[in-house]
Amino acid sequence: MIKAENKTKIVYLTLLIFYLFTNNSFAQTLDLGSWNILGLKYNLDNKWSLFGEAQLRSLEFYNNFHYYEYKAGVSFKVEKNINLSLAAGSYQTYNEEGNFMLPKNNNEFRIWPQLILFQSIGKMKIEQRYRAEFRFTSNGYRNRVRYRFGLSYPLGKERNEYKPFQINANTEIFFTNKEPYFERNRVSLVLNYKPSKATTLQIGYLHQFDYKINDETGRDFFLIGYSIELSRKSAESIENNLNK
Repeated sequence: MIKAENKTKIVYLTLLIFYLFTNNSFAQTLDLGSWNILGLKYNLDNKWSLFGEAQLRSLEFYNNFHYYEYKAGVSFKVEKNINLSLAAGSYQTYNEEGNFMLPKNNNEFRIWPQLILFQSIGKMKIEQRYRAEFRFTSNGYRNRVRYRFGLSYPLGKERNEYKPFQINANTEIFFTNKEPYFERNRVSLVLNYKPSKATTLQIGYLHQFDYKINDETGRDFFLIGYSIELSRKSAESIENNLNK
């Protein structure tokens, strides 16, 4: 259990990290791009859920926007530690010399099934994500397989069955069925803050290395995200409060 003064230190540290990353001179010194995520999940019951996500990325700090994506899908919880998903979306990559500069590097529609395995060791949570991508791109059809390994650790005093802070570290590798087979490696370190059980704020750092591909550029990014998770019960509660 984290004491109140330590919890305050965590909040101040989060604010300091946010200030440093959003300070233009600091961001330019690190040559940071921006990686922005907005997510929504709706739990139909204990097994089935719907989800959607949008991303917006830039190669400079909130300048030289070159990429956006949006996707939606359905998930099924096979059991407590196994989750299956199926999703589809649009993935658009522009020329790197300005904000959404034409011509596009890639115009893509993608379908992907996914398997996530969870395991806990004490408070530490281990996630392994396997995703197969069927990619219909402006440069022809492609296949790709992705594997992500992640660790997360909760921080703070539990309230309403959740802890307010969580540290996440992930590494992900991308492979294809054509030479040179290895495409990309993505590494991130993120601090999550839950102001409520249904909402999560993310702030962190992401590094992406690309090998001989032209649909995106790898470099360092300031990552910020916001996600909402609702259920039928919580949605009905919100609707009842609005109708009062």
